[in-house]
Amino acid sequence: MATEIKVPALGESVTEGTIAEWLKQPGEAVAVDEPICSLETDKVAVDVPSPVAGIMSEHRVAVGDTVEVGAVIAVIEAGATAAAPAPAAAKAETPAPAATEEVPGAAQTMSPAVRRAVLEHGVDPSTIKGTGKDGRLTKEDVLAAAEAKKSGGTAPAPAPAPSAPAAAPVTTGGARGEERVKMTRMRQTIAKRLKSAQDNAALLTTFNDVDMSAVMEARDKYKDLFAKKHDIRLGFMGFFAKAACLALKDVPAVNAYIDGDEIIYHDYVDISVAVSAPNGLVVPVIRDADKKGFARIEQDIADFGARAKAGTLTMEDMTGGTFTISNGGVFGSLMSTPIINPPQSAVLGLHRIEDRPVVRNGQIVIRPMMYLALSYDHRLIDGREAVTALKIIKEAIEDPTRMLIDL
Repeated sequence: MATEIKVPALGESVTEGTIAEWLKQPGEAVAVDEPICSLETDKVAVDVPSPVAGIMSEHRVAVGDTVEVGAVIAVIEAGATAAAPAPAAAKAETPAPAATEEVPGAAQTMSPAVRRAVLEHGVDPSTIKGTGKDGRLTKEDVLAAAEAKKSGGTAPAPAPAPSAPAAAPVTTGGARGEERVKMTRMRQTIAKRLKSAQDNAALLTTFNDVDMSAVMEARDKYKDLFAKKHDIRLGFMGFFAKAACLALKDVPAVNAYIDGDEIIYHDYVDISVAVSAPNGLVVPVIRDADKKGFARIEQDIADFGARAKAGTLTMEDMTGGTFTISNGGVFGSLMSTPIINPPQSAVLGLHRIEDRPVVRNGQIVIRPMMYLALSYDHRLIDGREAVTALKIIKEAIEDPTRMLIDL
């Protein structure tokens, strides 16, 4: 019996998506709940699972096609247990390629999702053994190799490459290649939203620097006990999230947004945390951050980071948010002017920590310093309010006791 596979509901206000990659090809066996394709929406990439076991019969749409919720995208012959052989006529009309034409680990055609994963994680595709059909690389292969590289391990060994002809001598004036790649749906949305923020908001950025000595000392002193009790690493983002909560409580405009000719104030703090994902920057939300302790915040952040890399964040994870924290320091950034995440009115930018000479009690000393940047919508937030909010964050980080006694 043939079963039509339709585009599932994708979340509130999301009515369509784009086929990013087919994970199952016609003739391949499919298990119940096994992903058959990757579907990109404006915010996330989601896998479409099969409701039945059987054989992939046909694709109704191609990679890059835009499909609406409820549209039929594939057909599966339910109940089959083995891949059906290709029709004889098709075999006769399409000669099999020579074995040397496509080699796992060598130059090969990569799907858009795989290509993006390679670029995002900076791995060499020629060193990865593909597990897909005919040895093709899959997104999972790239993510596994990236994780192995990050942990100091080694990626799966590539299949032996055939002897290749001697490389042509390099000559000046030779042809130079170009590649035209269609922007992903998510990247298009990111571009539109960022440009909209610049066009519609009166953006301004205020800067300060913060001495990280106290936080680093507290972290070094308690990190082992913290990890043992809560089974999570004590990072810096928890400190900045709690410091931001203090600032947003004292300066409500920084936690508000403009809606037409009205200002919407929040009596809660939902912090969007910018994290890098294979398809671009995403901003999952820590709900009620003002009511959570360090452990729960760190657990949320770790969970978001892992699911962002795996591509399993949901629309619900990224809906809402009243304030954003973006940490460019993990990539080595010294200073930046972050752009707000509409409809929010402010974003805190963190940067790398480096030892710098500063004056303390009339003496020049070396301290681990970080530049902070608060970008804000000047239509709503006055300069005095922005500077005050950033100063509260700075003081809380330099004296973490303030976060315990709500100062």
